Amino acid sequence: MFKDKVLLITGGTGSFGNAVLDRFLDTDIREIRIFSRDEKKQEDMRRTYRNDKLKFYIGDVRDYNSIDYALKGVDYVFHAAALKQVPSCEFYPMQAVQTNVIGTENVLNACINNGVKKVVCLSTDKAAYPINAMGISKAMMEKVAIAKARQVHPEDTLISVTRYGNVMASRGSVIPLFVDQMKRGEDITVTDPNMTRFMMSLPDAVELVLYAFENARQGDLFIQKAPAATVECLAQAMTELFDSNAGVKVIGTRHGEKLYETLATREELAKSEDCGDYYRICADNRDLNYDNFFSDGKQQTSALDDYHSHNTTRLDVESMKELLLKLDYIKEELSNFEEEKALIEVASTR
Repeated sequence: MFKDKVLLITGGTGSFGNAVLDRFLDTDIREIRIFSRDEKKQEDMRRTYRNDKLKFYIGDVRDYNSIDYALKGVDYVFHAAALKQVPSCEFYPMQAVQTNVIGTENVLNACINNGVKKVVCLSTDKAAYPINAMGISKAMMEKVAIAKARQVHPEDTLISVTRYGNVMASRGSVIPLFVDQMKRGEDITVTDPNMTRFMMSLPDAVELVLYAFENARQGDLFIQKAPAATVECLAQAMTELFDSNAGVKVIGTRHGEKLYETLATREELAKSEDCGDYYRICADNRDLNYDNFFSDGKQQTSALDDYHSHNTTRLDVESMKELLLKLDYIKEELSNFEEEKALIEVASTR
């Protein structure tokens, strides 16, 4: 599918972009374009990969002209650019709107105008029943994508969405924080030990996007079924893996945090297809003839339950450790942990 094709990744200097490069850069793809506003991260990536297939474009999804220019000659797009930090979006909600909502419309308009064949937009479980600004802006991002999909023929530009939970060890996530705290000899800080989160690896996230890329119909939203764990379970698994005597300090929930996350609402499950490891949420393509809404309903939701991190498969400490040990990040940190911890201890005594 990607042979001799050009792929552009918005927000491509992030964890997802690096995972895509690790997967595709040495295949027969013709070119991968990294579109982002961070020149330092682009330079770091350029030095790390040193591959002529990799091209870099400085720009911002908020700026239509910059993304329009970068999309000349592009076949496929993975749209990963977003403001993702929940507390930051709570304090600056309009910044979340500018990037996650308006930026997505800019990307999709530019894709349509440049004849991009397929676009996959990356969303988050926080978009389902959102209570925080980040989740609300990503929910609107999904609505923009699905609405835009209704306006264009799939043979011209096919638009789909993926929604997934916490990506383990991604930049800014809790696992690297726990590792840093253990290195410094500090207690691990958790907001609520009973809080549950879906657990996905970066390869899982890439597989979900590729599944959508291969199987989507116009306007589809795809969700990967995933296990979940409590934050307490994750903290215990981390301390046992790293043989750390760090304690656990409960600090209370932060701005906009939920007790559990929802990957699919009951309303969405009523119109979903079970695809084995994934759910396909089909776009609602009814038109604006409101008379039909009062006489012709199609969905029964009262008998369904949401698919959330409190009712999915629950990991215990041992299964959480097994999952963590599959992560390259954890493998690398375990090999370096004792040496770095000793260096920090020496530095702290000076």
